[in-house]
Amino acid sequence: MGLKSYKPRSQGMRFRVSASFEEITEKKPVKSLTEAVRKTAGRNNQGRITTRHRGGGVKRRYRIVDFKRTKFGVEATVKGIAYDPTRSAYLALIEYTDGVKSYILAPEGLKPGMKVMSGPKAEATVGNCLPLAQIPLGLMVHAIELVPGEGAKVARSAGNACQIMARDGGRVTLKMPSGEVRIFDGRCLATVGTVGNKDWGSIKLGKAGRKRYLGIRPTVRGVAMNPVDHPMGGGEGRTSGGSHPRSPWGQLAKGGKTRAKRKASDKVIVKRRK
Repeated sequence: MGLKSYKPRSQGMRFRVSASFEEITEKKPVKSLTEAVRKTAGRNNQGRITTRHRGGGVKRRYRIVDFKRTKFGVEATVKGIAYDPTRSAYLALIEYTDGVKSYILAPEGLKPGMKVMSGPKAEATVGNCLPLAQIPLGLMVHAIELVPGEGAKVARSAGNACQIMARDGGRVTLKMPSGEVRIFDGRCLATVGTVGNKDWGSIKLGKAGRKRYLGIRPTVRGVAMNPVDHPMGGGEGRTSGGSHPRSPWGQLAKGGKTRAKRKASDKVIVKRRK
């Protein structure tokens, strides 16, 4: 992926850095592989705001991505690379030999015309999906299942991948993108390679309006409010807090551990990320 900067013809373009989209070959999505997205504006089924600073945004259709890759032993051809407005990664449109089309996450290096396959008999090459127990040590993998047959849950965003560190019986040890070392069931499926669009984190929106296109509303700092509106508000003149950082409801925001005690997954974590 390449990045593109702009001449400062306006203040919104002065610091803008966007993707060049040079990898994108599919201009329109396959309509049968999309579905409508109903906006909630951060509200639950009772109409109460449960996620603040959400609302508006451009209209988008969700792309149905095949995270299970259950067509074992059937070869597929990559028809093109597609943009997905709801995620940071690009998608690869593949067509199986029986004519079925689907979207998968596009790994780095996957090009139109290449062949991919899933299942225990697939080779450990970029884009192929096979059980962790059959992937050689040291390779980078993405779209990894936590429970066999449940579908990919881990390492799905742009530029992410896990490295296979060790294998012991039916268990495989992976190093996560965060640095955490974790044990997985060897029957869990994973796709070989690193998720593409690795420069996504270097994109700069350039203006507040582009944030609104994404459906994100403005966030007001607590110290800029009055005491009646926020625990950190008020103070004569300009103050930078005066109390420990906390939420609008008084819960301390820094330093506390957020992971639940005696969590079931503790036994599969070899090394924490911190």
